[in-house]
Amino acid sequence: MKIGIVDNPYSMGHLWIDYCEQKGIPYKRINCYESNVVAQVSDCDAFMWHYHHAHSKDVLFAKELLYSLETAGKSVYPNFRTSWHFDDKLGQKYLLESLNLPIVPTYAFYSKKDAFDWLEKKSFPIVFKLRGGAGSSNVRIIRNKKHAKRIVKTAFGRGFSQNNKWLGIKERIRKFRNKQDSLFNVVKGIIRFAYLTKFEKVAGRAKGYVYFQDFVSGNDSDTRVIVIAGKAFAIKRLVREDDFRASGSGHIVYEKSQIDENLVKLAFQITDKLGNQCSAIDFIYDNGEPKLVEVSFGFTPEAYGKCPGYWDKDMNWFEGKFNPYGWMVEEVLKPVNSYA
Repeated sequence: MKIGIVDNPYSMGHLWIDYCEQKGIPYKRINCYESNVVAQVSDCDAFMWHYHHAHSKDVLFAKELLYSLETAGKSVYPNFRTSWHFDDKLGQKYLLESLNLPIVPTYAFYSKKDAFDWLEKKSFPIVFKLRGGAGSSNVRIIRNKKHAKRIVKTAFGRGFSQNNKWLGIKERIRKFRNKQDSLFNVVKGIIRFAYLTKFEKVAGRAKGYVYFQDFVSGNDSDTRVIVIAGKAFAIKRLVREDDFRASGSGHIVYEKSQIDENLVKLAFQITDKLGNQCSAIDFIYDNGEPKLVEVSFGFTPEAYGKCPGYWDKDMNWFEGKFNPYGWMVEEVLKPVNSYA
């Protein structure tokens, strides 16, 4: 039994490796960017890669490599059901609607006329999003029909950059003022105005569709619940000052007393329906009713180290430190062990 693990600087691969070393689980490091990657994995029973949604190389082939290895009989993390819809809000719209899950009402249009016709009957504000982007990047509030029509014209004309540099600089300045980021990163963001990033060159401009969501007022935070292998932990994220977005704000509440356990129960149910190895699910409330905003397989490990404990599926609470990255390793090994 051996696991092939991709260990990139921006991934949780090193945490999987730490767990393997602690538990004596055989593993090998895989360079997924070499042409012989399939040969590298040939002597492995499982393969793990926490690929990045905005890494110029990863977006080219990460999902395809994982699907191919899974089709060939490898146990992979993330597997197809867990990751095909990752960083794809259009895909998630259809998936979550098909499963009758309680999502925030979402609308997608593939012609300017259809979008304009819908806007004539729509009340404002509404939320505009690109299909990709994490941490509330590529998300804007649209307060009137004139602005919405301008968005639609751009979507079916020149299109949008996949990397909103102006919002990015504003976010860096906000974090610098709150002592969450450095002046160096602010300057770096300003310099980036002058050129296209590698990701922008690969991804191209977003065009040919427009995606809106209802604006749900009255939320000063969202709740993210992460479910892995029948266990769940959660944080509450406060919205930015003078803003409506919570994801990526950096203002996090960890206390168990601040987490609505009904959301944890719902997250277990949603994960079962999706069949995911890992679900990071974002919730808000609409007149007291929980609504699902988005789901992901990946998350930033640094944001969850202060979680005080976790729940199991029976809603038993386990106080103290835990290792969700070890849960992932054990989860990907389950199919391997069952055939051992």
